[in-house]
Amino acid sequence: MISRLRAAPARARLLLFAFGDFAFNLYWQSIMLFLLFYYTEALGLPVATAAAVYTIASVWDGLANFLVGALADRHEPRRGYGRFLMLGSLPLGLAFVLTYAPPLATGWWGIATIFIGHLLFRTAYAAVNVPYLAMSARVSSDSRDRAFLAGMRMLFGTMAAVLVARGTLPLGALFSGGTVAAQAYLWAAILFAILGTAILMLVGATYREQVVPVRTQPPSIAASLRSLAANRAFVTLNLAMMAMIVAATILNKSVLYYFKYFVGDDVAGQSALAWMGVVGAAAVPLWMLLQHLLGTRGLWFLAAGLCMAGLLLFSGVHIDQAGPMQLFLVAMQAVIVGLHFAYWAMLPNTVEYGERATGLRVEGAVFGMAALLQRIAIGLATALLATGFDAAGFVANVQQSAATLATMRFTIAVVPLAFLALSCLLMLLNPLGKGAHAKIVKALEEREAL
Repeated sequence: MISRLRAAPARARLLLFAFGDFAFNLYWQSIMLFLLFYYTEALGLPVATAAAVYTIASVWDGLANFLVGALADRHEPRRGYGRFLMLGSLPLGLAFVLTYAPPLATGWWGIATIFIGHLLFRTAYAAVNVPYLAMSARVSSDSRDRAFLAGMRMLFGTMAAVLVARGTLPLGALFSGGTVAAQAYLWAAILFAILGTAILMLVGATYREQVVPVRTQPPSIAASLRSLAANRAFVTLNLAMMAMIVAATILNKSVLYYFKYFVGDDVAGQSALAWMGVVGAAAVPLWMLLQHLLGTRGLWFLAAGLCMAGLLLFSGVHIDQAGPMQLFLVAMQAVIVGLHFAYWAMLPNTVEYGERATGLRVEGAVFGMAALLQRIAIGLATALLATGFDAAGFVANVQQSAATLATMRFTIAVVPLAFLALSCLLMLLNPLGKGAHAKIVKALEEREAL
C-alpha cells in the first residue's frame, strides 16, 4: 500500500536531487572510461588480468547492489533514504581514492591489493548509490516528473563525464607535479572524491519524499525476488538494458584503445571522450521532447535503430583519422544517451507495475536488482572486449599487426550491433507503452480508497 503524504515537488527540488548524479558520475565515469586503461597502460597489467579483476569486481558490485536494495526495504533509517547519502558519502570518496592507489607490492601480491581496493570501492558505491536510485521512486509518483528527473540526471551525469574525460589526466598531472601517469590518476581521484563527497552530503541533507510506502511487515528477500520475477515490466526492461549496456560498454571502453592503436593519437582519444560528454548532454533535451511525442518505449526503438545504423556504417567504412572518428563517436554518444534516458525514465515506473501485479512495493529491490543486472552486463562486455582483443593477439604499448587490428575492429563493431538488435526484441515484450503508467497509478489510488 502507498501513502502520499506531501504535495508534488517543485522543479527546483527535483533539480537539486538530480544534481546528485553529477557526484556519482565523477566516480562511475572514471571507472568506466579510465580504470581498465589505467590497469593496462599505467600499471602494465596484461589485458586478460586487468579484465579479470574488472569483471569479478563488476559481478561483486552487482551482488552488493541487490543486497543493499533488499536490506534498505527492510531496515530503512528513521530519517529516510537521505540518511544513507549523508553517512556513506565520505567512505565512498575514500574508497574511490584507494581504487587508484599504487599497488603495495609487486607480482600477484600487487594485483591482490589492486583487486581489494576495487572491491572496497564497489561495495561503498552500492551502499550509497542504490538508496539514491530508490529515492527517485519516492521524490514523485508522476511519470512526467520522473521523466524530467531522468533527463536532468542524464544532463548532470554527462556534465560529470565531460569533466572526467577531459580533466582526469591534465588535473591529475597539475596536482601531482610530475609526468608519472599512475600519480596523475591518483591525484585526479582525490579531487573528484572531495567534490563528490560535498555534493552527496548536500543532496542527502535537503532530500524530501512525496511518496512514502506504508507496510505492516517488511518484505523478505525471497518475497522481493518473487515480486520482481512476476513483474513483466521490470524483467523485460532490464533484459533489454543488459543487452544495451553490453553494446555501449564495448564502444566506450574501446575509445582510448582505438585512438592509440588505430589512429595513433592518445590526446585525440581524450578529446573524443570529452566531446562525447558535451554532445550527450546537449542531446538530452531533444530526447526529453521526443519522449513526450513517442512515449518512452517508442523512444527506445528510435535510439536503438539509429545506433545500429551507425554501427553498420562504421563496419563498412575504415576510419583511421582523428577528426572523422571523433565525429562518429560524438554522433553515436548523442544517440546512446537516448537509450539511457529511456531506461531511467521507465525503471521507476516498474515499481508501481509490480505493486499492482503482486501487491508488494519494493523500491530497494527494484533498483538493487537493476544495478546487479547492469554490473553483470558491464562485466560481460569487459570480458567480451578482452576476449576479442586477446584472440586478436593484442599486446599493450606495442604496434599491432594488421590482422590484430582487423579482429579488434570486428569486436568493436559487430558485437555491439548484435546486442542492440537483441535489446529491441526484448523491448517489444515490455507492457509499459505510452500512457500505461498513469493508468496503473490511478488503479492503485482507487484500490487504496476502498
